Amino acid sequence: MLTDVLTGWTAETLGGLTLLAGAAAWGWLRRRRTPTTPGATPATEPARQVRTYTLLGARAADGQPVHWPSSRPAGVRINWTGPAGKREQFELTDAVLPDGTYAAERVSVYPDRGAL
Repeated sequence: MLTDVLTGWTAETLGGLTLLAGAAAWGWLRRRRTPTTPGATPATEPARQVRTYTLLGARAADGQPVHWPSSRPAGVRINWTGPAGKREQFELTDAVLPDGTYAAERVSVYPDRGAL
């Protein structure tokens, strides 16, 4: 009876260790083939820097200029809703302002839908 218990325990232990070793080897091989982070960009595409844009002519509720962080390239248009609920569209540029931020020029102002 003791022999049956030891034989069964040994087989289950060796089987479990084999599965554990196989899973560890598979994980190690997979980690070697894929980038370390799930959202990593391929080596052929350079990573874009995050720029801080100043929305020209736009003010926050406290009267300060609005700064918009973005990694999008120049020429892209973004939508911003001001403190009064007015939606405005800005185009990102490559122009550097004296404070070191990039300029985002106002393209258009959309009327508030509630006013129509």
